[in-house]
Amino acid sequence: MKKTATRYWIFTGLFAFIMLGSAIPDILIMPMAVEGFKGIGFPAPLVPFLGWAKLLGVIGILVPGYPRIKEWAYAGLMYDIIGAIYAVAFIEPVATWGPMLVIPLIGALSYVYYQKKYHTTAISNETSSLKSTLA
Repeated sequence: MKKTATRYWIFTGLFAFIMLGSAIPDILIMPMAVEGFKGIGFPAPLVPFLGWAKLLGVIGILVPGYPRIKEWAYAGLMYDIIGAIYAVAFIEPVATWGPMLVIPLIGALSYVYYQKKYHTTAISNETSSLKSTLA
């Protein structure tokens, strides 16, 4: 259990750090973020919206409990990063966007270890409540 929890927090911390690092320039409507969006053909007003959505997603995966919110947060963040890779792949060479593939991998590992941690905790809670009922 301890290894699973440690791996979960390592991958979740990395994923949250990366996604928060991409959310802040969007929220602040920094010129580099707006230029990047315009460069791939997206409208500039989408920038702050996606920034706030990423920030809420990061909060969703970091706050303990609330498994349904975590599921939605993981889904939203993965859609965001996969969509970004897809959009950049059409205008940039593989050498530019290829390293971005590490981000969804980190997100997927975070999610996998979240599921392992969640199910291990649920099973141990069931076992302890069953023992207290039988005692």
